[in-house]
Amino acid sequence: MFRKQFTDPQNAYAFAEAIVNIVREPLVVLDQDLRVVAASRSFYRTFKVTPEDTKGKPLYELDDGVWDIPKLRALLEKILPADGAIAAGEIEAYEIERDFPGIGRRTMCLNARKVLYETGSRANILLGIEDITERLILEGEKDDLLRQKDMLLEELQHRVANSLQIIASIIMLKARAVESEEARHHLQETHQRVMSVAAVQQQLHAAAPGAPVELEPYLTKLCEALGQSMIGDNRAIVLKVRGDEKTATSRDAESLGLIVTELVINAIKHAFKGTTKDGRIAVAFDVSGTDWKLSVTDNGIGTPDGVFAQPKTGLGTGIVDALAKQLNAKVETVSGPRGTSVSVTHATFAAKKARAA
Repeated sequence: MFRKQFTDPQNAYAFAEAIVNIVREPLVVLDQDLRVVAASRSFYRTFKVTPEDTKGKPLYELDDGVWDIPKLRALLEKILPADGAIAAGEIEAYEIERDFPGIGRRTMCLNARKVLYETGSRANILLGIEDITERLILEGEKDDLLRQKDMLLEELQHRVANSLQIIASIIMLKARAVESEEARHHLQETHQRVMSVAAVQQQLHAAAPGAPVELEPYLTKLCEALGQSMIGDNRAIVLKVRGDEKTATSRDAESLGLIVTELVINAIKHAFKGTTKDGRIAVAFDVSGTDWKLSVTDNGIGTPDGVFAQPKTGLGTGIVDALAKQLNAKVETVSGPRGTSVSVTHATFAAKKARAA
């Protein structure tokens, strides 16, 4: 098509010149001796030079030799070698930082391609120049802001952890001081829940700020912390975690961690009475695409009303239900003589299982 349209060399030259001039980024056409054959208007405008000072001159002599960079010259000479050897063919994203007369210190990104013609041995180099100074400055500022954000987040997490520890200590002191057995029981439960939140925060703090949380190691470490703090030497309860490879946002991971914490605490407190032998609590997390199912199962005494470890109006039930609602999930409990299993199932996961059945 172009061959038929531009049989006249003058028309072809005019078309090529129009293409060069319409390019927004500076563009230079070099010959085999690296002399400037043509340059775009954006080149003259960007570097504040004139065609008289540019055309016909070697690139490395322009602007008082600002382009006289030995490595750049070597790369360009490899594209069109004078001895006819096989050429490298291109330069990709080569960055230079120089003090350019008239515009100051700038960082330029260079891309070069050779142009071969069907007739004759003549060839040219197209050298594209992009000023990336502002982009690099913005990227540097963005990186600084991200580092500041991470530092502030880390400081905030540290302060939250310390505050939770202080609150838990005050609650425990109050629990020891009150005379009412009922009040002491409520304060002790409040203390345990504050400590569960602290445990979740501690495990989340181990992950990189803002990064996805790997659920299996996160829940495993969380349960290890719960086991160490709540399972005494006279209670042989094994707490295990099994899960698919799955990540979650820190917000969802926090909700899942609080659910697991509440269910595990209830199982430890209520599923096993007295001196326990061969007690087992299993935490499982199964994934199907974007859907999931979390379950906590024990082999304890079970509950006759089918509700995990507490009356239906218990605080633990309300906490788990509220967190499950935030995650668009539903809670189901199965309890009997062989123990209790509580599952928290993402809504679409449950729907898929029902259709499959």
